[in-house]
Amino acid sequence: MAIFKKETTAPVVVPQHIAIIMDGNGRWAKKRGLPRTAGHKKGANNFRTIADYMNKIGVKYMTFYAFSTENWKRSQDEIETIMNLFQDYLVEALERFHETDMRLVFIGDRSVLKPELVALMDKIETISKDNKGAVVNLAINYGGRQEVVAACKKIAQQVKEGTVNPEDISEDMLSDNIFTAGQPDPDLIIRPSGEFRLSNFLIWQSAYSEFWFDNVLWPDFSVKDLDRAIQDYSKRQRRFGGVK
Repeated sequence: MAIFKKETTAPVVVPQHIAIIMDGNGRWAKKRGLPRTAGHKKGANNFRTIADYMNKIGVKYMTFYAFSTENWKRSQDEIETIMNLFQDYLVEALERFHETDMRLVFIGDRSVLKPELVALMDKIETISKDNKGAVVNLAINYGGRQEVVAACKKIAQQVKEGTVNPEDISEDMLSDNIFTAGQPDPDLIIRPSGEFRLSNFLIWQSAYSEFWFDNVLWPDFSVKDLDRAIQDYSKRQRRFGGVK
């Protein structure tokens, strides 16, 4: 059960959409004298735990930042470890997503990923598309600025083809052409590890998101930490530019 339900009598508002930047795997490993790859393995296991927990407490959408467009700058060994862990997770998810009833969606540029990985991604999206549980967005080779540029290119093509007039371009139209089209923007964005920036994550979608930062490294981020974030979120007044 959720810790916050036991320890507080104040109203608790579970966000409809929580996004998490899974940061600190390398530092977690370094503190223990382990290779960075060990941190990624621990972090991957924690992803499963946190995703399952959020599904149980009623979060309807969740987005995890797993691999950015900038992460290709890392060592080849580290990249291969991350991609192998991702593939292992997909194989496992093919079996267990019917149990959790969650729907898995991948956001990001798939064009540079291995064909066998893309095939697995396509397969699991198809298999889980009718599930009624939480929608899990997994950001792989994702960049927020690149996402906006890609959306603009789609709209520009529609203008070129004569199906859209330039004066009709709106915020809603751009939202309809990004990776998370049809989904609500994140209510709460969580970043562990002591960093205080978005790092090119959900640039368009985060306009009115609430933020929660903490020094705990992602592999150590627990359901209790998530409860703390939700408790804090519940105390905030979201005005969306207006006055309440």
